[in-house]
Amino acid sequence: MAPLRSFDAFAKPIDGIRERSVAGGFITLLAASAAGLLFLSQIVVYLQVEIRHSMHLADSVPSVLFNNASPKELLGHRIPLRVHVTFPHLHCGALDYAHDGNSLSSGKFEHYHKPPFTFSKRKPTVPEYKAATGSSEAASAGKRAQGCTLTGTLHIPRVGGTLSVSVSPEAWRRATSLLSFGVDLNPTDGGDPFHGKLPNVTHLVHDVTFGAPFPPGDNPLRDAHHVMDNGSGVALANVAVKLVPTTYKRTFRPAKETYQASVSRHIVQPETLAAQRSTLLPGMLVTYDFTPLAVSHVESRENWFVFLSSLVGIVGGVFVMVGLVSGCLVNSAQAVAKKMD
Repeated sequence: MAPLRSFDAFAKPIDGIRERSVAGGFITLLAASAAGLLFLSQIVVYLQVEIRHSMHLADSVPSVLFNNASPKELLGHRIPLRVHVTFPHLHCGALDYAHDGNSLSSGKFEHYHKPPFTFSKRKPTVPEYKAATGSSEAASAGKRAQGCTLTGTLHIPRVGGTLSVSVSPEAWRRATSLLSFGVDLNPTDGGDPFHGKLPNVTHLVHDVTFGAPFPPGDNPLRDAHHVMDNGSGVALANVAVKLVPTTYKRTFRPAKETYQASVSRHIVQPETLAAQRSTLLPGMLVTYDFTPLAVSHVESRENWFVFLSSLVGIVGGVFVMVGLVSGCLVNSAQAVAKKMD
């Protein structure tokens, strides 16, 4: 064991030779403060999240268009489309909706979208009606019965498509016939539901979400108010949506497949619809498509071992540096004292 003493790099000083001083205590406190400050700053830097963005081509996913496919075959080929819209001046009997041209009034919608993945119509609640009308007064049940709220979730293929919520064809023909010719096409149905006017399709989009929402971003299709202020209340809110597939990865959590939405919208006036001989009815039309580019959003922190080695280096380096500086100062003071003597 004796030969190992020659390799001892940590020689122990003799206790009797040690000398403690006020200057040494001050230097030690200064070194400890500096080490503590650097220690805390390193922890703050480690807790900060670094965000990396990258773009790549989206994966090609074949669309399963047959409803008799098994749930296993549909997995990954469809995404949920959640809809929550309130029409405060259009009762549920006059409201129609369609996906990719398959409307409720034609009976095709229920053929392609079966419960529980379908839509339902109901009377608006008090908060929904107040939000849609912008009124602070409590609405009576009679007033709310004149409106309609559409809610539900569809499972749609990952291809472009359209979603429309509008006046039903029957209600539109009846309203225009009464207004133009004074003839009620359905006189047995409780009189004129629009009281001699065209249906007001002003509406509030509480929420329209494609797939899983992107957590750091805002949904531009949430709380969107489409007011038809042209006097007649008849117009078409045309909403174009570009969906960007986004992989969202947080630290210590699995990756999540989400979609970011880029939205542009404008109100198409009835004169434009008539000039173009459009078959679209007043209401809301959402046209969506998927971009061929995908985005990766990855949050990461510094490696744990790098963080630990930095802490050790900071604490050890501060005390070594202070020891060297204090040693130089002490030796310099002793040399000056000897020369003065």
